[in-house]
Amino acid sequence: MRAVGPVNPGSGKVEGQRFATSMAAQPLSSTDIALLPEQLPAWTLQAGKLHRELRFADFSEAFGFMTRVALAAEGLNHHPEWSNVWNRVVINLTTHDCGGLSNLDLALARRIDALAGQPGS
Repeated sequence: MRAVGPVNPGSGKVEGQRFATSMAAQPLSSTDIALLPEQLPAWTLQAGKLHRELRFADFSEAFGFMTRVALAAEGLNHHPEWSNVWNRVVINLTTHDCGGLSNLDLALARRIDALAGQPGS
């Protein structure tokens, strides 16, 4: 594992760490949220968050999927709330800075669907 250098004062960036260019978070309108079940059929809305549960053959397959999602999330600079127990991965998406769902949640959900081989991606 590569150590990351000290924080560069004033920039908020850690020396030696790469930061992806990401789009700005834009809150979803109530109309956008109403269309989510059609756009993301594998997801549900729970407590104002996009929610999805996936099952895999075993822990290695689940963890491999999580690794691929982590790389996609880094690319967006938007990270899921998630957990893993053996072959199960539970994902919740929300944008804390917006206080709800944003375009970043929609983009990450679509990338997750593509990685899982699901429609709506």
